[in-house]
Amino acid sequence: MNKLILIAIVIPYYKFSYFNETLKSLAVQTDKRFKVYIGDDASTESCTNLLHNYKGKIDFEYKKFNTNLGKISLVKHWERCLDLVNDEDYIMILGDDDVLSDNVIEMFYNNLENIKKYSNVVRFSSCNINDKGQIISKIFKNPIIENSVNFFFRERRSSLSEYIFNKNKIKEIGLRDFPLAWCTDILAVLEVSNFGNVYSINESIVFIRISKNSISGGLENNKQKKVAAFKFLNYLITKKHSFFNLTQKNNILDEIERLYLNDKKNIKLFFEISNLLLTKFLFKRYYFFLKSIILKYQNKIAQT
Repeated sequence: MNKLILIAIVIPYYKFSYFNETLKSLAVQTDKRFKVYIGDDASTESCTNLLHNYKGKIDFEYKKFNTNLGKISLVKHWERCLDLVNDEDYIMILGDDDVLSDNVIEMFYNNLENIKKYSNVVRFSSCNINDKGQIISKIFKNPIIENSVNFFFRERRSSLSEYIFNKNKIKEIGLRDFPLAWCTDILAVLEVSNFGNVYSINESIVFIRISKNSISGGLENNKQKKVAAFKFLNYLITKKHSFFNLTQKNNILDEIERLYLNDKKNIKLFFEISNLLLTKFLFKRYYFFLKSIILKYQNKIAQT
């Protein structure tokens, strides 16, 4: 008899505001073959009374950590939450403010044979909601089987909650620790799939909350996001370049350069990009990068 494969839903908990909506969406799942692991990042907003309301409705384990690791590294907090998982074979890392449609787990099991055949990464369709739970975007659907590199260049919009990963693979590879965990999810998709296929399920939706309290919705962290984006793109071009063709490599370099051209006050970023281009012996490209900076400066002067 084949082993029943279970899904671990890992929730790195910190903010109470929308947590009830997250738990409610789990309680109404049409297929209950999942277990929830909640890792409390030493939050000052206790969720224990709320969790008491879901006993018998959701199979969960709760762990309150003594240190607020998320303020230092979100990824390290995610990793200690992953360590809570027992013998389940697949992992979803669900934000404490995101919401699942009621058939997410059911559709996973309905597609399980194809998932095992084609990919270590499953992606659900997604949709953005605001702080009131109102839909503020279209439903983003994906090709059923898509190469992760093609997805990377097709549409960068992504959120960690909309994926289910093969547990052994994600534990083996780990999560790259970028500031604010920005781009960590995209890299996980690329690496856990070994830059191969992602299997998509469009009949279920993960609702991603965009609010002033979320990293995606907040504007105060833009500088850190740019630093993370550079580290991510630099990692791809220096460590994983063999997975990209020449055009794709040039597109990555274009994006790296735009990070500085759109924020010329970030001198540290200028030197990091310069170091990257020069150590790669891309002297011609570096010349045009400097020329672009000068032209932008001249245009700004001319407009004043």
